[in-house]
Amino acid sequence: MLPEPVTADPPPLPGRTLMTQSWLDAAFLHWAVEPAAVAPLLPAGVVPDVFDGVTYVGLIAFRMHRIGWGPLPGMPYLGSFPETNVRLYSVDAAGRRGVVFRSLEASRLLPVATARLFFRLPYRWAQMSVHRFGDDYWYTSRRREPRQGPNPPRSRLGVRVTSALEAPSPLEHFLTARWRLHFSLAARTVHMPNSHPRWPLLRAELLACDETLVAAAGLPGVTSRPPDSVLFSPGVDVRFSGPATA
Repeated sequence: MLPEPVTADPPPLPGRTLMTQSWLDAAFLHWAVEPAAVAPLLPAGVVPDVFDGVTYVGLIAFRMHRIGWGPLPGMPYLGSFPETNVRLYSVDAAGRRGVVFRSLEASRLLPVATARLFFRLPYRWAQMSVHRFGDDYWYTSRRREPRQGPNPPRSRLGVRVTSALEAPSPLEHFLTARWRLHFSLAARTVHMPNSHPRWPLLRAELLACDETLVAAAGLPGVTSRPPDSVLFSPGVDVRFSGPATA
């Protein structure tokens, strides 16, 4: 089946809202790679999503803000923390486009443990920070779980916001307008839909990218060259519904 169209605006969210959260001060770094390089890293039943013959590896740093469950208000402390994830781009047998997370660094231990226990997502506990200096945003992370050795996976990213992006290109929508994630749960591949307003995107300049998270996620050498796309967004409010079989 052909993949569904890429849409900048979300489809209706199926079912009831399971979770709410906001993604703020988001820096998007992307590298083009051959689909064969990421295919073995995807769950069963999904394949790399491609744009002009290539797929992408994303390194996304942002501030998670006020995770909430159902109709309950978001949690101000436990639900708010820096996050940096390594993600791939996927499409399932029904043509539904999504993302696959190879790792998700977060600085709050309880949300990390909850996501790993209930959803089997590859969250990792890390010491992290996000700082803003005018138009410059800096994100640091250092994994702090036991048995990481003397050089745990880490990242230090810096971007400078340069100008608004009034008309994002088809590629920029492809990289950011993703309305579900694919992952393995109870020996099945599932998809978990999300919905949020259209991303307000801005152009950004890369100031620094010193990281080992992508290699630790099974993709060595990808970030040895400059990223093919650098974007920034002040953020969006997000809703998730529950997982369903892909």
